[in-house]
Amino acid sequence: MAITIFSHAICRQHSAGDDHPECPARLDAINDQLIRSGLDYVLQQKDATPASKADLCRAHSTLYVSELYAKAPIEGHIWLDPDTQMMNKTLQAALYAAGSGINAVDEVMQASDKQAFCAIRPPGHHATHEQAMGFCFFNNIAIAAEYALNQYQLKRVAIVDFDVHHGNGTEDIFQHEPRVLFCSSFEYPLYPHTGFDTVSDHIINLPLPGGCKASHWRAEVSRTWLPALDAFAPELILVSAGFDGHAEDDMAHFMLREDDYQWLATELKTLATKHCHGRVVAMLEGGYALSALGRSVVAFLKGLM
Repeated sequence: MAITIFSHAICRQHSAGDDHPECPARLDAINDQLIRSGLDYVLQQKDATPASKADLCRAHSTLYVSELYAKAPIEGHIWLDPDTQMMNKTLQAALYAAGSGINAVDEVMQASDKQAFCAIRPPGHHATHEQAMGFCFFNNIAIAAEYALNQYQLKRVAIVDFDVHHGNGTEDIFQHEPRVLFCSSFEYPLYPHTGFDTVSDHIINLPLPGGCKASHWRAEVSRTWLPALDAFAPELILVSAGFDGHAEDDMAHFMLREDDYQWLATELKTLATKHCHGRVVAMLEGGYALSALGRSVVAFLKGLM
């Protein structure tokens, strides 16, 4: 068993302002908790490399990618939507965030019983095929999935998204791709107000009410996702790891705690051991209460271990 952490200092340079919840301090909080827990001594840490335009265009339209490059400001900032601000360091940070998923796929596919966690920002799961939104520019997890399907000729890739907000961008990109099983749990109604009415054989959405208790969330995951993942028999499991469903996070109203994330990681590792030589890649999405975020990432990694 080995877990590799992919990150890069450039991911700290994107900033939408001191009062924005998606802030550079998120990565510092994770790193601080890794050190405090002692896990930094047993994890490999590697620098990410940037994604290429070809990598991006597997998940996004060529026009969208070209327009985002063209819009990148030299100074100041621009708003791509009411929540999503781009400044002069954003494009580079987003390229390294997307590239980390490609690095992580290579890491786990080239050896057995390996997992990887990408401690990166900006996040990605709201970015659709042709639109930035919800703090997201490139859909990091979708780019990693497309790379795995193409580079390693995989036939079955599972994406599990436990961010408290629906992974609408990931669903948009893979809505017609049966090689990808997409499982997303989220608070509804809550931004981006999607996913509650999806009908698909390969998309399993769990819209759950505000105030959702951990016991209810675990029961629904156990009832729907776990048997579907087992039946799908994925050759790789990718995870959009958003920790904003934690009870201390005021971006939403779920009542999850660290041990719930550890529980899910353990379940996913069990399925990965059964079906895909233990291969799991997780990428950071949400999680804005800094202490809870750091503790939750540590718990999730312990579950994978």
